[in-house]
Amino acid sequence: MRRKVIGTIVGVLAGALFLTAAVHAGSTGGAASPRTKVTLVAPAAPGGGWDAFAREAQQVMRAENIAQGVQVVNVPGASGTIGLAQVAEMGDRHDLMMVTGGVMVGGIVINDSQVTLDDVVPIARLADDFNVLVVPADSPYETLADFAEALAADPGGTAIAGGSLGGIDHILAGLLAREVGADPAAVNYLAYPGGGEVVTSILSHTAEAGLSGYNEFRDQIASGNLRALAVSAGEPVPGIDVPTFREAGVDVAMSNWRGYVAPPGIDDDVRDELVAMVTELRETPAWDEVLARNGWVDSFMTGDEFADFIAEETRLTTAVIEELGL
Repeated sequence: MRRKVIGTIVGVLAGALFLTAAVHAGSTGGAASPRTKVTLVAPAAPGGGWDAFAREAQQVMRAENIAQGVQVVNVPGASGTIGLAQVAEMGDRHDLMMVTGGVMVGGIVINDSQVTLDDVVPIARLADDFNVLVVPADSPYETLADFAEALAADPGGTAIAGGSLGGIDHILAGLLAREVGADPAAVNYLAYPGGGEVVTSILSHTAEAGLSGYNEFRDQIASGNLRALAVSAGEPVPGIDVPTFREAGVDVAMSNWRGYVAPPGIDDDVRDELVAMVTELRETPAWDEVLARNGWVDSFMTGDEFADFIAEETRLTTAVIEELGL
């Protein structure tokens, strides 16, 4: 049965007030260009993947003078759907973009969100991030095959820690279970609000393994506290010395794409300006360095191509979640 993540009324109202106040504080009036000031909304808590994506863009936009002023506002909750709902109510705000991605697509489905990505304006997809399956350094699972055998034998007793229900981590855990012959709905999936909590769960042996973006685990892998078993990319990722699931013998691949959307009431000129800004960002050497440093892979698309991609992602994600009984 589908599980739901429901934010409290207080949390939703607090997020709405915070976002509204921050956006109005950064606004320069309806006639101004987004190049004057732009707010990047990270629909998650500080320190996570969406937050890092927004702040990396903020730094490059500032350094390359793509916008005169760039601020980041965090609106966490319900796989990004709280932030999505607030941005969808921003009307014709010309000075705002929100980070979106695969996690939000799953969150919309799991939460039965009344607001979807159809209610905002697609700007651009920028990059793919990939998940890594890790275990504690003292784990008996030396390889993905070892872990797959344990998961197949006892999915309920082989806890996997990851991000919010319905997100990439959760779906990937279900796909892994299905591929090794276990019931995806029987997997003991422990959902946490951020990568830090996932790491704590693994290191404390609350979970047998964890799934999250590579950067969430990078330091712990480098220090030897965690052992990386596989990465969810379809092919090897430069800079990530971890075999793919397919290379390790399990036919699973999934990307955590990231991009930007804007409020629904903006006119074509504002949309085109925002697309131009993100295009300039993507074409800078500084952004190339961001991709390399974070292990992200360029997957740029805009306009109708991006809108069509979101529609197809929504269809596929809905089908997978229903098939996996999540």
